[in-house]
Amino acid sequence: MSYIDNYKEWLFSDELDQHEKARLVSLTEKEKEEMFYGPLAFGTAGMRGILDVGTNRMNVHTVKRATKGLADYVNSLGAEARKRGVVISYDTRRYSGEFAVAVSKVLSANGVKAWLYEDVRPVPMCSFAVRHLGAICGVMITASHNPKEYNGYKVYGEDGAQMNPEATDKVVEFISSTPYFGINEAKVSFDSNSIKGKNNVALDDYITVIGKDVDDKYFDAIETQGLSPEAVKEYADKVKIVYTPVHGSGFMPVTTILGRMGIPVSVVSEQALPDTEFGTVRVPNPEETDTLSMGVELADRIGSDIVIGTDPDADRMGIAVRDRSGKFVLVNGNQIGVLLADYIMRRRSENGTLPENGAMVKTIVTTELARRVADHYGVTTFDVLTGFKFIGEKMTTWEATGEYTYVFGFEESYGSLVGNHARDKDAVVASMLFAEMTCYYASKGKTVYDVLQEIFADYGYFIEKTISITFPGLDGMDKMASIMKLMRETSYRNIAGKRVVRVDDFVTRTSTDENGDKSPLDLPKTNALKLHLDGGDWICVRPSGTEPKLKIYGAASALTLDEAKSKVEEYLETLKAMC
Repeated sequence: MSYIDNYKEWLFSDELDQHEKARLVSLTEKEKEEMFYGPLAFGTAGMRGILDVGTNRMNVHTVKRATKGLADYVNSLGAEARKRGVVISYDTRRYSGEFAVAVSKVLSANGVKAWLYEDVRPVPMCSFAVRHLGAICGVMITASHNPKEYNGYKVYGEDGAQMNPEATDKVVEFISSTPYFGINEAKVSFDSNSIKGKNNVALDDYITVIGKDVDDKYFDAIETQGLSPEAVKEYADKVKIVYTPVHGSGFMPVTTILGRMGIPVSVVSEQALPDTEFGTVRVPNPEETDTLSMGVELADRIGSDIVIGTDPDADRMGIAVRDRSGKFVLVNGNQIGVLLADYIMRRRSENGTLPENGAMVKTIVTTELARRVADHYGVTTFDVLTGFKFIGEKMTTWEATGEYTYVFGFEESYGSLVGNHARDKDAVVASMLFAEMTCYYASKGKTVYDVLQEIFADYGYFIEKTISITFPGLDGMDKMASIMKLMRETSYRNIAGKRVVRVDDFVTRTSTDENGDKSPLDLPKTNALKLHLDGGDWICVRPSGTEPKLKIYGAASALTLDEAKSKVEEYLETLKAMC
């Protein structure tokens, strides 16, 4: 169907309310084309898009259609899968609660068990609940750290990781054959507000509201990851920690686990409550300096040591610490991961609990400094493709084979996981450990910033930076595809004066050295190209999986900070010019 046909189908549907109809009538021709040219893409990260009417937008109709496809997939697996059911969680974004309720009602109407959280819960608690309840899959309504105009629909497999490509393809087949209208829903009457505070309550034969009992099991699981109870007991009241959930779903779980550990925390009150508009920030992304500015202001007023921030679905954690001059500086995602890796391995080595076959997992665009740290402790490092589901796959494999014991996994994009309770990023346990780490180093007369500088002194300065080039409009994806094609056809000899010693093409799954010799890459196919430079520096280019952006990652190491920064800037500018 053409975009006009899609538009007319929606315009004349009796399932749209008067506000949706008015919105459709107001559209320009360009808006009609952008909003109706095709369906919102559904991949291994689910679907994510701008909230609005249309086939290429996030709305209750696209959510119900996706859920009908998911229900058909579950039903295709048989009666046992239907009985195991689907966990449903949601964050604090616009319409998240409404979408979650719609998901539960569509599943119920199709004979699939729905485990619906009683209120907002973050990504890690959704992943945990899938595993704890033995569900066949899970749905998380979130657009992570995107601007307020976005929402999304993430699907998890039975292992608690984002659904694998094979299963996703099957779900997409079912979705593709599903109309946007005429989808049955359970007749039970409730909304996200009416179920708050309920626990283990059946709303109909298929929908059960879950809450505190599953929460408690989650907190029990992550509390076992603590490594320095003595330091916490002695120094918890001496260090000062500020926390902001940035209006997201992290408030309850982060304050609960810190309370369990006896670590006091000062919460940014203006950002504690849910707010669909994220009214106190430009974007609800703790990677951004200005997003943590209110936390830093509070920390300066009360003399805090660190500021912790989590994004709306609490899978990513941002950190600000005081430098040696007393000024707050942001710690980037790579540095947060390295600090946590070093702390976990250090303490487990000191405690005698570091396994001989210990393994750390990171992505291909994550800092090599982490490998240096892991090597020091005798922990093997594995690289996987971008996307935490690939880290989850390694965990599940080792859980079955025992070949390696998972110690830690993280991405440069501010996400990590400690423990085996989940299979996605968990900013709740990360916040817990970062607070504990602050107490531990305080007991040694150090700050977290001091330790980061010691790591640089031991291993060298590693600097990584990512830039994104946005390609808006209908032809954005085509432009990115053309750029990636051209880059694959280019013969790279040097970048900013550095010799290119190897090129990894993750589409052909081949690695080509400077002599033209090829070897296979033992990683799944994905649209990415990585250039390895003489001396260990690297550059990677890949299209974003959720937005019309081309991402360019650069990494450099040197004996001084300024030299490493200068090198990475040169690499990125050189690659950017080729785009």
